[in-house]
Amino acid sequence: MTGRLTSAQPYVLGLFRAVVGLVFACHGAASLFGVLGGAAGTHGGTIPAGTWPGWYAAVIQLVGGAFVLLGLGTRAAALVASGSMAYAYFDVHQRAALWPIQNGGELPVLFCWAFLLLVFTGAGAFAVDGLLARRSGGRGRPATEQTAPERAAATA
Repeated sequence: MTGRLTSAQPYVLGLFRAVVGLVFACHGAASLFGVLGGAAGTHGGTIPAGTWPGWYAAVIQLVGGAFVLLGLGTRAAALVASGSMAYAYFDVHQRAALWPIQNGGELPVLFCWAFLLLVFTGAGAFAVDGLLARRSGGRGRPATEQTAPERAAATA
């Protein structure tokens, strides 16, 4: 059983990355363009351009989410996204109360930790970075970003 789970790990990680990136990008698109219900607290509206920190956070959400979804520069995009969610939690939510359940900060906390996990695990399967690395013959791709079958093939 453990062997099957281990062999599926890169694929599940790739799906996790794609889902988290998609949800994050949708959140940014809603805030910037008023789609999908619009920005939170605006009754379907948008955040005015250049407004600090909301508009900049929405840009990070849209662009960072898209990069993570595609698996393009995943670690860097996830690091920026994680930092933006940490900022959102500590600057906006924690002022109201200590615990996320009390201050409405569950979503920023979960996004922050999900993106931080991707910083350390890499993109997993189905990532554009993996396709680009294979096209270039795998040059410059660290072993930690390789899938389990790729590592096994490299050591054989």
